[in-house]
Amino acid sequence: MDWSHYRFRTLWTLAAPPPVVYVALEQAEDYPRWWPQVREVTRIDDTSGAVRIRSLLPYDLTFTARDVRRDPAAGVLEIAMSGDLDGWARWTLTASGSGTCARYEQEVDVTKPLMRRLAVPGRPLFRANHALMMRAGRRGLAAHLQAL
Repeated sequence: MDWSHYRFRTLWTLAAPPPVVYVALEQAEDYPRWWPQVREVTRIDDTSGAVRIRSLLPYDLTFTARDVRRDPAAGVLEIAMSGDLDGWARWTLTASGSGTCARYEQEVDVTKPLMRRLAVPGRPLFRANHALMMRAGRRGLAAHLQAL
């Protein structure tokens, strides 16, 4: 087993309809406004940007995100990631009553040297850190969508 390889899957239930959620998620440069752990998103060009995240643990992760798929009809947004995290992440949005079920999937290899050195003993903390980040993201997005 590669202890620096992670797969995550998170489901968010949101009150807004899928097209509204899609537009909010598509605007990655706005994430720092509503997602506290997304500290910075800097657009590089039309299809990529530099991202810096930090959750509860005292370290930043930086990576380049590049659009792989933007499909509003299917409700899919997917990026490739390279840097401290190498892999991919995908949002898939489906209608759920009058709201949205947002499924987030991510598969990455951690390349940050400290995290690789601490891969075995730190894995439970790294997973908990991710869970906290996702919980805060759902709360932030829900509040952001209500304000629209």
